[in-house]
Amino acid sequence: MGKGLGDKLVLAISSRALFDLSESHQIYESEGVEAYRRYQIEHEDEVLMPGDAFPLVEKLLGLNTRLSEQRVEVILVSRNSADTGLRAFNSIQHYGLGISRAAFVGGRSPDPYLAAFGCHLFLSTHADDVRNALKAGFGAATLLSGGARRANSNELRIAFDGDAVLFSDDSERVYQSGGLNAFQDHERESARQALPGGPFKPFLAALHALQQEFPEADCPIRTALVTARSAPAHERVIRTLREWSIRLDESFFLGGLDKSAVLEAFAADVFFDDQTGHCEKARQVVATGHVPHGVSNELLP
Repeated sequence: MGKGLGDKLVLAISSRALFDLSESHQIYESEGVEAYRRYQIEHEDEVLMPGDAFPLVEKLLGLNTRLSEQRVEVILVSRNSADTGLRAFNSIQHYGLGISRAAFVGGRSPDPYLAAFGCHLFLSTHADDVRNALKAGFGAATLLSGGARRANSNELRIAFDGDAVLFSDDSERVYQSGGLNAFQDHERESARQALPGGPFKPFLAALHALQQEFPEADCPIRTALVTARSAPAHERVIRTLREWSIRLDESFFLGGLDKSAVLEAFAADVFFDDQTGHCEKARQVVATGHVPHGVSNELLP
């Protein structure tokens, strides 16, 4: 990861994740780039409606106000050209979002520029761009359109799956190849050996560092681990987080139970998981980002 913006938490986000661009995207799909460009220019003074990641971005930027310091940076990273991206910037100004930096890459994948900004997380609706970002070593997720949104609240709540998200997929590979008993035996034997970090470890670490800047009793950020693991596979996770010096506010070891009820009760602003089945269920109750990383996604057609 590049030095980028120093000690800030840096989120890169695509224009389609931040705003609802479904109408103009349909024009792009059906009529091509030039028709899309004309449409955006003709409508550049019309404010875009918020997209799936808008509430999350709003809350993240709100932390700067709480801290009276710029500790969170959100950068618009878009396949648009600057010409067609003007509408997005006009909408940013309309909503008063503290976003001043952008990269318009003219139809190409933006992943080469994530290191230049020192990004901790990239959110997009373009699955190939997300995969490229993950391959480059960045935390990234595909926002599933139409995901449920949490009711208005000043508290930011983020939930994570464990294997292939916060942690590497090493243990998941044991489960996929050997089954549950082999997985549990492996995790029991490796209980005191820390799990390697997954693609979202840097983002969680940056989020945890932000939490430390608030009084514990009045922290507006709350994090949760929601994993299909259960005893005896819980111990390795707990010891790993302890070794990383990272605190998760809540942890749920569900032993294969549906995660949706817990996510709804936790009232997550966003949940990140690597498995499409879990994501499809979760999106019914909370905004959800699919992390196309690890062995479960290698098996997808």
